[in-house]
Amino acid sequence: MHRLAVLSFHTSPLVQPGIGDSGGMNVYVRELVSALAQAGVACDVFTRAWSRALAPEVVVEPGFRVIHVEAGPAAEVPKEELAGLVPAFTDAVADHVAATGDVDAIHANYWLSGVAGHVAKHRLGLPLVSTFHTLARAKAEADGEPAARERARAEAEVIACSDAILANGVEEAEQLRRHYHADPERIEVVPPGVDHAFFAPGHRDGARAALGWATPGRISAVGGRRAAQHPVLLFVGRIQPLKGLDVAVATLAELDHPGAELVVVGGPSGPDGPTELARVNELVESLNLTGRVRFVEPQPHHLLPTWYRAADVVLVPSRSESFGLVALEAAACGRPVVAAAVGGLRTILAHGRTGFLVDDRRPQAYAAYVAEILADRGLGERLGHEAAQRAAGYTWSTAAARLRRLYTDLSARRLVRC
Repeated sequence: MHRLAVLSFHTSPLVQPGIGDSGGMNVYVRELVSALAQAGVACDVFTRAWSRALAPEVVVEPGFRVIHVEAGPAAEVPKEELAGLVPAFTDAVADHVAATGDVDAIHANYWLSGVAGHVAKHRLGLPLVSTFHTLARAKAEADGEPAARERARAEAEVIACSDAILANGVEEAEQLRRHYHADPERIEVVPPGVDHAFFAPGHRDGARAALGWATPGRISAVGGRRAAQHPVLLFVGRIQPLKGLDVAVATLAELDHPGAELVVVGGPSGPDGPTELARVNELVESLNLTGRVRFVEPQPHHLLPTWYRAADVVLVPSRSESFGLVALEAAACGRPVVAAAVGGLRTILAHGRTGFLVDDRRPQAYAAYVAEILADRGLGERLGHEAAQRAAGYTWSTAAARLRRLYTDLSARRLVRC
């Protein structure tokens, strides 16, 4: 295996997660490619150039470079308008790969990259590996709304012709079979990992002190209360309807802890993001939570562990999650998680052992589990300890080792035809 072409059309691994459409997929591509490079697989990550100030190529580390492809205006383009730019992106990627001549496989991330990868596969005669991160029909099932027709059709076509389809967990593998009739023999379950050099257990009060809101004898910068005494709930993620921030806010209102606070790390995302943020702010006001919900701008990924460690409980009330990196990162930092019982969250969390899974959307159900943790510090510590132990089994090096074998195997097989 000499070189891998990684397609990340709509978002770059160089962009900070939590800004615009960047999120868990950015972390996935960056960390997985880094681990592959360290395992000896050179990777070129192709992403659309969104600014004229970008260098044509950026070497992140030996064996890992990002190539900015001109496709459409060198400016931010609404996600719903990006499909029209895929052909130009595809042509540029195929030409670049053909010119180098040393690429052994294509790995496409998200459906837009999958469309590009599907065409490039046939032009170049290379195996295609697809990771979708989210699926239109699975999201529609969670939201109770019709799936986006163009996207669902494109996903079905890419799945039918992919030489391997990566699922982050068994739940996503089942969704691929149920919604798209994916060939089970071509589905590979490869869970993401977490960087344990950064995401590791630490002292809560020390983390609060590092953030400037918690040292003994000082007044907290959050709400003006004594630092180490008030409970803190944490929500990390993009503000969009799918992530369920409204449930987290309503959960805080249900708690019998007038000093409890909710810290939200993230920003609005997608076309519905600003509207969702406004709706959540109205909810905060209507529930008399002004001053108890603090919004923090997206943080560099390597700084997030301090925020996790500073919390008593991490909330992940998503309506749909193919995996749930936030829950895994929180667990690696030794914090109990209360999360929706959906998608990969069912795999990451062990109910009653590392946190709690909630089967419905009622804030009262979330609040009941949060209250149980806050009422018994020993329980929170036990959950956090076991969460960290369980998270230790998820590493990017393990994922990279499995994928290196897969890429090598695919390069020796006959390509799937469509």
